Amino acid sequence: MQRSGAALLTHTLSSGSFFRKGRERPIGDCSAPPLCINHEQIADWSSLLGDDSRILGFLLMRTRCFVEQRHYKLSLTNHMQMVNRRETLFVGVDVHKDTHTAVALSPFGEKVFEMVIGNEAEDFISLIEKTKVEASKTGLVPSFGLEDVHSWGERLSSFLVEEGLPVRAVAPILVDHRRSKTTHPEKNDSLDAQGVAEVMIQRIDTLPAYTLSETARKAKQIRELSLEREWLVKERARLKNQLHVLLHRIHNTGYRAKFKDPFSKKSLRHWLRSVPKNTDVILARRTKRALRRLLDLREEIQEIEEELDSMMKENGQTLSTASGCGTVIAAELIGEIGDVSRFHSPGALAKYAGCAPREHSSGKTIRWRKTRSGNRRLNRAFHRMALSQISRSGNEAARAYFKRKVSEGKTKSQALVCLRRQLVNVVWMMLKHKTEYVYSQKNL
Repeated sequence: MQRSGAALLTHTLSSGSFFRKGRERPIGDCSAPPLCINHEQIADWSSLLGDDSRILGFLLMRTRCFVEQRHYKLSLTNHMQMVNRRETLFVGVDVHKDTHTAVALSPFGEKVFEMVIGNEAEDFISLIEKTKVEASKTGLVPSFGLEDVHSWGERLSSFLVEEGLPVRAVAPILVDHRRSKTTHPEKNDSLDAQGVAEVMIQRIDTLPAYTLSETARKAKQIRELSLEREWLVKERARLKNQLHVLLHRIHNTGYRAKFKDPFSKKSLRHWLRSVPKNTDVILARRTKRALRRLLDLREEIQEIEEELDSMMKENGQTLSTASGCGTVIAAELIGEIGDVSRFHSPGALAKYAGCAPREHSSGKTIRWRKTRSGNRRLNRAFHRMALSQISRSGNEAARAYFKRKVSEGKTKSQALVCLRRQLVNVVWMMLKHKTEYVYSQKNL
């Protein structure tokens, strides 16, 4: 059976048979002849290219093995990444509502071109044609980077991806951090676009790629519905605060004792019918308008929740089967996570959600601190899920884990952080494999 390049090299290193005595070249799939320089044998392992050529975290393009007086040294170089950068034309785009500014830089940071385009399809075509012309002159492959790929830049980023061009999402904080390190920090559209391209030159391998997968599209729809519901809930709370004042002016303190919930559907309809005749006309009209708006908001929120529930069932999502994760929290998790395949492990998702501690060590002192970074909306959803899990109607296993952490000397807040991190693992596995939440046998 033929071995892959990484497996072959790892086997030869571990077995000690990398070189045979009396041979002029190393064992293995090495087509290049050895080069003798000052009693050193150099073997070019350029034939070990492919997806399986990752060894010790390096992208292996060219591996050289040096031998001198039985001293073996393996030198791994990150040659492939350097070649990719040298062959790439970095196009940074500063997006706006009506216009976009694009600046293209060579791999050495030289400005190739700059142009301002509109937000229509013909403007995007002109940008692509200009980029292709300049890329053909320099022999480079274009790669685009946008600060915003989901709001004002969504139309441009989607158009570029549909045309088969690579698009990277560049976080604005990276551009701001780079600008703050300059001698004279200045800001305009051209400098912002150039800053995006400069960040791409330095961090092209770590920037997330923008894709148009079906999973990401459905998650985006769920996120938009979840955000709409969140805005309506805030509007409902604001109206309730106003109605507390209006109802107190009309019915005095007795309105609180008449119904257990003064803002239920039954009570709202009662307040609409029971405005006294001697009430001020303007006050009565204001109250009725607020009551009608609140009734409409209740119906709209209920409609959105039903739509979210049906969408998640159609997509085969199973997060709502977990205790403490109803339709609302499940929608927040799915909407903010998007396509779970972009997170290679639960740890990566925890880092994105701000649920992983941040190391702050020095010398012999090892310490970890709670981070305030990450997606705060996703962090809030995990926090609410953890609170529900340790409630009376929650999960017995979660309560046992929480109590064990408290018994180990952690505060309740720290124990809740630990539970939240464990829930990240659960959610990642459920989204990755679309499995239902499995309760322990004690709870069945």
